[in-house]
Amino acid sequence: MKNIIFCLLLASLSVFAAPVYLSPTAFARDTDNGLLYIAEETASQIACISLADNKILKTFSLNFQPRALAVVNNGKQLLAAGGEANGQLGFIDTANGKVKTVAIGHTPTAMAVGNDVAYVANRFDNSISAVNIKSAKVVKTVQAGREPHGVAIGDNGSKLFVVSHMPIGPANGDFIAISIFPFSLPNLEPLPEIKLPNGSAVGRKATTSPDGKYIYTVHSLARYQLPTTQLERGWMTTNALTVIDAATAKFVNSVLIDDVELGAANPWDVSCSPDGKTIAVVSAGSNEVSVIDRLALHERLEKAARNEKVTSVTSSADSVPNDLSFLVGIRKRFKLKGIGPRAVFALNDKIYAAEYFTDSLAVVTPAADPLQQIKSLPLGPKQETTAVRQGEMLFNSAEICFQTWQSCATCHPDGRADGLNWDLINDGMGNPKQTKSLLLSHKTPPTMISGIRKNAETCVRSGIRYIQFAVRPPEDAEAIDEYCKALVPVESPYLEKGKLSAAAKRGEKIYLTAGCALCHPLDDLMTDLKQYDLGMQDPMDKGKKWDTPTLREIWRTAPYMFDGRSATMMDVLTKHNPNDVHGKTAALTPQQLADLEAFILSH
Repeated sequence: MKNIIFCLLLASLSVFAAPVYLSPTAFARDTDNGLLYIAEETASQIACISLADNKILKTFSLNFQPRALAVVNNGKQLLAAGGEANGQLGFIDTANGKVKTVAIGHTPTAMAVGNDVAYVANRFDNSISAVNIKSAKVVKTVQAGREPHGVAIGDNGSKLFVVSHMPIGPANGDFIAISIFPFSLPNLEPLPEIKLPNGSAVGRKATTSPDGKYIYTVHSLARYQLPTTQLERGWMTTNALTVIDAATAKFVNSVLIDDVELGAANPWDVSCSPDGKTIAVVSAGSNEVSVIDRLALHERLEKAARNEKVTSVTSSADSVPNDLSFLVGIRKRFKLKGIGPRAVFALNDKIYAAEYFTDSLAVVTPAADPLQQIKSLPLGPKQETTAVRQGEMLFNSAEICFQTWQSCATCHPDGRADGLNWDLINDGMGNPKQTKSLLLSHKTPPTMISGIRKNAETCVRSGIRYIQFAVRPPEDAEAIDEYCKALVPVESPYLEKGKLSAAAKRGEKIYLTAGCALCHPLDDLMTDLKQYDLGMQDPMDKGKKWDTPTLREIWRTAPYMFDGRSATMMDVLTKHNPNDVHGKTAALTPQQLADLEAFILSH
């Protein structure tokens, strides 16, 4: 009887146990031993795969979520970078699995290794940590753009290239784009910033050509200057592979990886084959791998640079980022069986992709028989898909969009904002507005900066219909609702060990006396849920009232104001606060303003 009760108890516990997703998100190859390591982010572990038969040999458990890997010391050690505000770099003994960790920055996201140093991108500290591998100590930390998301070493190991995830600067001008920040090695001395084409956004991972001469990275290329009236031919968003000359640290060009009538949404990672013949790009939104003839690509880029005709569209370098036919004949697209590829690794004859949402490993063999070209291998037992997980998958999926041009995550990466202004047609045309974070959106109606949608539920359904140009079953929108509701604030990098700094504590008192709390009370929402006419609208929006935004995670959502005119919070408090319309700041000293800014950005 006791055994029966025990079995029933186990069965009941298994029913209510939360699924444990693996969420593979990064690779590292041990060339000498024929192994491939896979970071399984949400399971806080790393799987070791034999490349000979694609079998899982062992796993390493960690006390943080890994997002970047590197093999060092001839395969004897594996480096894993991850964690959140208390970011860590783990040194794993591949023989016995023992782990030693070193504290680094906030949310490590990418890593490159050269000359016995690991260079780790700390996303929310906007920094790079240089960690000596032999001593396991941080030897230098430098600032590197905004939300560094990709790193690569080139030019014979003499330069480090850091790809920003987000643009810097106001959004209401004629130009806004992410940048690449190069550094000379080994001293991490900054070199001139490399601006990418106008509209470049959501920068992701980067890699180096085998000869070290070129850096490749992937990102979206937004056509934010146009009203969002259609999707055909990449009217709203295209998706790009950017090439950088490593020796000169100069921009070569950005190539569209879409086709004329089929987007390759949300490119996430890029890899070069060891023989240098191919470049592989995974598109996480459209669930595919693009395999590009690398030598033919550079031949075409060189012809364009000489103002020679390459395609019917391109006869100059300036035309390349607008040419949806540039890769015709030198690129093949392979539709994967799994969902959400976020990492890619190219060998000479195979392409591996980490399928995030299906906990699987894609193996693509381009030269094989078509029926055998694409496989999807499970990395663990199949888990029940919760409503939140389903919603996250749909939020990141371009397969619910007309011609797979974009997903919700294209403009709202991680459910937040892309830093751009968009001319949505729900409140008129010719009056672009700043993209809003979706954090707390279901608790802070109405939505959109002008409050044009009564609540987030309406916004989600309208987005599917008028931004994705699709008709979907109601269950899709309901799942996306659940994902957005599950978003939680990330700890501010302006906090010190999770607490307010001395400056922020002083700023808290000023926040109250300046009247900031009248519209942004110090509660969970930090908004009074009301709308105000601040008198700063363009003529087309004259007399309109703007929704009071939450200040939760405000440190993450620059530029500010309804049209992104304020590059920094200090701009909001000073330059764009005429007659103290949103806080009595005119009489504050520079020190008081700095303290107030520190307090606001701590949320």
